Amino acid sequence: MDTLLRTHSRIELLHRGYGVAERHSLSSTPKLQNSENKLSCRRDYKRRPKRGFVRASSCQLLELVPEIKKENLEFDLPLYDPSKGLTLDLAVVGGGPAGLAIAQQVSEAGLSVCSIDPSPKLIWPNNYGVWVDEFEAMDLLDCLDATWPGAVVYVDDQKKKLLGRPYGRVNRKQLKSKMMQRCILNGVQFHQAKVVKVIHEETKSFLICSDGVTIQAAVVLDATGFSRCLVQYDKPYNPGYQVAYGILAEVEEHPFDLDKMVFMDWRDSHLKDGTELKERNSRIPTFLYAMPFSSTRIFLEETSLVARPGLQMEDIQERMVARLRHLGIKVKSIEEDERCVIPMGGPLPVLPQRVVGIGGTAGMVHPSTGYMVARTLAAAPIIANSIVQFLGPNHGLLGSELSSQVWKDLWPIERRRQREFFCFGMDILLKLDLQATRRFFDTFFNLEPHYWHGFLSSRLFLPELVTFGLSLFSHASNTSRLEIMSKGTLPLVNMINNLLREKN
Repeated sequence: MDTLLRTHSRIELLHRGYGVAERHSLSSTPKLQNSENKLSCRRDYKRRPKRGFVRASSCQLLELVPEIKKENLEFDLPLYDPSKGLTLDLAVVGGGPAGLAIAQQVSEAGLSVCSIDPSPKLIWPNNYGVWVDEFEAMDLLDCLDATWPGAVVYVDDQKKKLLGRPYGRVNRKQLKSKMMQRCILNGVQFHQAKVVKVIHEETKSFLICSDGVTIQAAVVLDATGFSRCLVQYDKPYNPGYQVAYGILAEVEEHPFDLDKMVFMDWRDSHLKDGTELKERNSRIPTFLYAMPFSSTRIFLEETSLVARPGLQMEDIQERMVARLRHLGIKVKSIEEDERCVIPMGGPLPVLPQRVVGIGGTAGMVHPSTGYMVARTLAAAPIIANSIVQFLGPNHGLLGSELSSQVWKDLWPIERRRQREFFCFGMDILLKLDLQATRRFFDTFFNLEPHYWHGFLSSRLFLPELVTFGLSLFSHASNTSRLEIMSKGTLPLVNMINNLLREKN
């Protein structure tokens, strides 16, 4: 999700340890996982070559690993010509939403830009969910392929919250096509390769690519996501992890309202009392996130909001199988499956430094929710305008002076303080079991919409965040207040110390 859970801020997703998201599309030939990842229950499945999907029952979700089906855009890209030996104004490393947004906007100002990516035409694999108002503010409503008038949160089997805030799924193909078309019209050049090394001189940098080509640029932007290809960190990296397993599936039927996306379903009645699986879920809970497109087509994702260390994918898959069986959801075919690992929180990169960053590589994931896509796209004009302004004739900054100004505009003091507060929220969530998590979100979604909207969309700053925290505390039950006080004291002290260091 790109909201409390994603971008899909599910907004750039990671396959554990490799720095890229992993999404699979099923072809007519299934592959099986290693035997240790399979459930004991097995049933025969039938191939459906005409549709290219695999037929399966719920208990086989852990067995099927679809073949990867890559889809590319049909564009003739203007390619970078290394023989000219020109020094570009900007080299963007990474062709995700963040990188293309910067390339598009800097090139609109007439500056020379090169986008470097191993697969520049490949459609992004991630399923991105966003609040509609966020994309409307950026004039990107045409890049949503499904919307719901509202959302629902199932706190438990007796209580649910109806959220009157429209939600949408991003049309990945449309969004990338729109950005690529504008980049091409603006004269952006493309180079298909990985950057393996960067060498800085006083006024320019040399990017050494995997194909042996060297690209020269005045400014280097790292938009490679959580792999942190070029941006440097100087503190131990110990984030929390949001882990999820999702499928885009054809089902016989499902019980969800087509007018509401399921933002969170914390119910655990699908787990039998006294079982190890229920005990694990009680200690570190997972919830269902669902986008119902029709009565028979739905995106379903079992998600661990945040844990340290992150839950094992097999654990989450097993919980999802049990949930679908309990809900009576019989999977007929799977179009895609998705395994996501999103690092949350942790230290910011070294500020400033020569390479400029955006998105996951710059620490922009919401530490409490995992959101990033909308936040990153909203930050792109800030970075682009900063590069154009300080590289232009009125300033003419180069090298470290220029990148220092860009980092300052990306992470001003109020944004750093906001992030500290969100990290404080993450530290509390890390310590809550299922019952405490339910109490927390019961209170959270009882707040005035301005506050929970603003928290999820990174719109609240100090002192509004302080008001938000006090309001959350005042609306909480006595039990929740004790939990917040007992589990939040040390994180609060750490947050205050960090804010004091920044002030000094």
